[in-house]
Amino acid sequence: MIIAVFPGQGSQTPGFLSPWLERDGARGRLAEFSDQARVDLVAAGTEWDADRIRDTKVAQPLIVAASLLSYQAVVDAAGTAPGGVAGHSVGELAALAAAHVLTDAEALRLVGIRGRAMAAAAATEQTGMSAVVGGAADDVLARLTAANLTAANHNGGGQIVAAGALGDLAELAADPPRGTRVIPLQVAGAFHTRYMAPAVDTLRSAAASVAASDPSLTLWTNRDGSVVDSGRAALDLMVAQVASPVRWDLCMQSFAEHSVTGIIELAPAGTLVGLAKRALRGVPSVAVKTPDDLEAAVALLTGESA
Repeated sequence: MIIAVFPGQGSQTPGFLSPWLERDGARGRLAEFSDQARVDLVAAGTEWDADRIRDTKVAQPLIVAASLLSYQAVVDAAGTAPGGVAGHSVGELAALAAAHVLTDAEALRLVGIRGRAMAAAAATEQTGMSAVVGGAADDVLARLTAANLTAANHNGGGQIVAAGALGDLAELAADPPRGTRVIPLQVAGAFHTRYMAPAVDTLRSAAASVAASDPSLTLWTNRDGSVVDSGRAALDLMVAQVASPVRWDLCMQSFAEHSVTGIIELAPAGTLVGLAKRALRGVPSVAVKTPDDLEAAVALLTGESA
């Protein structure tokens, strides 16, 4: 099975949408996404600087919009869809749309609400996130507990993301666990922790009126890496995920158990393919960063690269 994966916050870079806007219909589609998310995604993806697109209420809809735009380009070019989908953190909204649990319009409306709610929650305290790369997992987790930090993302491939107060993160960086590097992430809050509880309530209220369809593709959840067959359950899990850890490590374990034979990461791509290369050695992958990568993605999806 070839699957598509959708990246999370922090994967965006200034101007990354520019080459996508050269494709027929892309600018109009992004304008529609902008209306639904209440963010000027064309300007954000082509003109705004790193600080401006790091803003949670901008970054989240920008990433989901780019993922859906590039996903549709791959599917249109290949003439077929992948067998399954999964999204990392906010990428789950793109995965829900790709699996037809939500329409694209619903996904963009909800991600706009999610981004604004999480930005508001993050503004109440000075918090952030840092990747802890390397070391023994048990040692890293013990150090985070001692530092009053939460393991917000278990990314696999030797990476755990710590989240919490900026002062505690600074102390972690000054005295990292043995054999690790601590890398501050370009996000504006301690996502997937108790700090985001108010955002869960806001998103749950917004999602209550959505008529979720059951997935048309195999769909994995960040909660525990399991496959979800119910659209309503998938939507509820996405809502709760805002304040609970992302278990991408368990997703990748489940990919292996389901005999995944190839991975296509959609724009703004690179992070998830990098993790897969370490955790799923030998599984071919393609990062669709620009339209120039479509040929390789189509080849993998249709079996022409075998």
